[in-house]
Amino acid sequence: MSSGMCSRRQKGFLQTGVCVLAVAFLSGGMYLYGQLQNKVKSLESMSLKFRQQQEALSAQLQVVYEHRSRLERSLQKERGEHKKTKEDFLVYKLEAQEALNKEKNQHEDLKRQLQELRSQHATLQLSHQQVQEESSHKEALLRKKHEHELKNMQGIIQVVLIYK
Repeated sequence: MSSGMCSRRQKGFLQTGVCVLAVAFLSGGMYLYGQLQNKVKSLESMSLKFRQQQEALSAQLQVVYEHRSRLERSLQKERGEHKKTKEDFLVYKLEAQEALNKEKNQHEDLKRQLQELRSQHATLQLSHQQVQEESSHKEALLRKKHEHELKNMQGIIQVVLIYK
């Protein structure tokens, strides 16, 4: 037989083999197609799940950003209030220090005045004592003088009485 020609019997086997091979390839393709369909469904399911998770996380992230923004505004407000309170305290502290210094100065002035008054009092007491001593001395002199004049008068009266 010639090499280009196939026998009928071989042709039948060859056709059957090609048909079996075609059926096998077709079955394999169908199996792969089914597997790919399952894989695609699985991936679509996972994609949907991840999209939902992403949306949920985006919503949570938005809430976190809004909360952060409110906290930052609140912090700025608190900082402003703290700064004002600190300034008010410094003004109060300065005023209190000035008032304390004024009180201290007044206290020192009063202490000085008290010391001056005590000194004047001591001087006046000394002067009073000297005046009393002078007065007592003058009184004693006047008494002596008076007693002396009285004795002279009594002597004169006795002399007059004697002569009468």
